[in-house]
Amino acid sequence: MHPSPHLHAVRFYEDADSLCRLVGEFIAAGLEAEEPAIVVATPIHTKLIDECLRKCGLDVDNLKRIGDYVTVDARETLATFMVGSVPNAGAFHHHMGSLIQQVLRNREKTTLRVYGEMVDVLWKDGRETEAIRVETLWNELANTHAFRLLCGYSMGNFYKGAAIDEIKQQHSHLVNDTGEQTQLVHG
Repeated sequence: MHPSPHLHAVRFYEDADSLCRLVGEFIAAGLEAEEPAIVVATPIHTKLIDECLRKCGLDVDNLKRIGDYVTVDARETLATFMVGSVPNAGAFHHHMGSLIQQVLRNREKTTLRVYGEMVDVLWKDGRETEAIRVETLWNELANTHAFRLLCGYSMGNFYKGAAIDEIKQQHSHLVNDTGEQTQLVHG
């Protein structure tokens, strides 16, 4: 039994500052509860999230040194499991599962916090189908690993005519501007 229920939340954001504040609060709450964290983000967002965590009073450098807070580049991480232009399930499960195991370091009963924006990177590149597939792969990984996942999508990316409902279908919760989570009910 996992220590906390599965969470796969989505945050549609308009600017990097609001996103990073919410992600910082999500990650900080976990770290303060002794839940290690992984941030899979663009370098600029990682820097902003680190700054937010410092403002919360966390020693980011020490957390990174001891391996309780790991940051990886979203685009580089995508490259570890994309075969051609398609996300490969086996490679995703191997790479992300190994990263989760590395951060947990034999703390199987501990829930991990993950923030990811690989899907947003794909969406910005016009690769909506691949983004949805990565969301599905995260849901599959949740069957074997305990983590609470927050995904970020830039609202500007949805002006291309993409269906927000399709993204919501892959998530259990929607996070609003104040950080409040609303459970999504799927028919």
